[in-house]
Amino acid sequence: MKISNQLKITIVGLALFTLGVTIFENIKTQQGSLDGSVVNKSGIVRGGAQRLVKLETNGQPNDELILKLDQLINALINGDKELNLPKATDKTYLAAMREVESAWQDLKGTLAQYRQNPDLKAKLLEDSEAYFALANDAVFIAEDLAAKHILEVGLTQWVFLVLDLAALGFVFWTVQQAAKVLQKSVVTVADSSADIASTVKTQERLFADQTLSVTQTTSTIEQLGASSLQAAQQAGSSASGAKEALDLSETGTQAVKHTVQGIEELREKVSAIADQIMQLSEQTDQISTISGLVADVADQTNMLALNAAVEAARAGEQGKGFAVVAGEIRKLADQSRDSAGKINTLVGAIQASINSTVMVTDEGNKTANTGIKVAQDTADVFNQIAAAINEVYSNSQQIAQSAKQQAVGVQQAVSAMNAINLGAKETVTAVSQVQTSTEQLKTIAQELQVAV
Repeated sequence: MKISNQLKITIVGLALFTLGVTIFENIKTQQGSLDGSVVNKSGIVRGGAQRLVKLETNGQPNDELILKLDQLINALINGDKELNLPKATDKTYLAAMREVESAWQDLKGTLAQYRQNPDLKAKLLEDSEAYFALANDAVFIAEDLAAKHILEVGLTQWVFLVLDLAALGFVFWTVQQAAKVLQKSVVTVADSSADIASTVKTQERLFADQTLSVTQTTSTIEQLGASSLQAAQQAGSSASGAKEALDLSETGTQAVKHTVQGIEELREKVSAIADQIMQLSEQTDQISTISGLVADVADQTNMLALNAAVEAARAGEQGKGFAVVAGEIRKLADQSRDSAGKINTLVGAIQASINSTVMVTDEGNKTANTGIKVAQDTADVFNQIAAAINEVYSNSQQIAQSAKQQAVGVQQAVSAMNAINLGAKETVTAVSQVQTSTEQLKTIAQELQVAV
């Protein structure tokens, strides 16, 4: 059984025992009071008859005393609350009082006869003595009965004292056992309180660090939220820029297409020029041939003019005019030969220019072809760029949408972290209160350890 239950049972038992003792003592006190009243009233009954007889013999009859003695004798036998007399239960005392009642009736009869015949004084005194002896025996019996009750009360008190001492001994033993258990528990509580206090301090420090970390994390998340919003804005700007670049790339593609068409037309024109240059080269060759023929004709004309001059010289005066003509013809032949030489020179230069032009035209044709290929490659690159920009545009839109969602999520995370931070602060406060309570518990345990 638990010590606390033992103490409770013991305390309840002591309370009931004390209540019983109190009730018993009260009953015995009332009984002692009744015993004293019985002894007192018995003595009155004994002495009252002697006084009544004395008054009668002195010529002073007292009927009130007779009535009072009747009432007392009846009360001593049957009990009377007004007179504080119990009903006689002891057989010896009851028998004695029955004899006293009988003797009283005899004495009252003799007293009535004495009032009629004063010569019966001797009989009256004799009956009075008999009555006194019986009443005296009843008084002694009442006194013995009261003494017996007092002895019983004394014995009962000794029994109660022994029981009280036994109960107190049991309580003392129980308290000692409880003190040992309590001492052990107090030591355990003190040690546990110290451990709890140390743990609470550690937890308080950890919660403080956690609060600081949550605050820093909240700040970082807020910065991340701002960065996310900025990233969303930049992604939106990138999407707009990508859209513009897409439009520009499409414009560039169209421009490249026009360039290809222009280069195609240029190549056709260069081909036409090349054909015309070839024709010019052929015509230049013809001019060179004609110039050669002119030079030959000039040489032959010069020879003819020379011959004509010779012949004119031979002809004398008649040939002077012809010599003049021959001289002029020779001059024209020389001029024609010089012109033919110049023409050949010019034709050579033109031929060289034509050759250079042919080479340049050929290079231009090759360049045009290369330009067309480059333009086509450029168009392909522009198409690839357009596709890439379109993908960038799509990705930028997705990034912007994701960044906006991330910003919303970050705001929710900030709210959650703020709630966690608030909870952590409340936890720190609670831990501080627990620490305070633990310190108080430790102090109380130490005080109990000293007290126990």
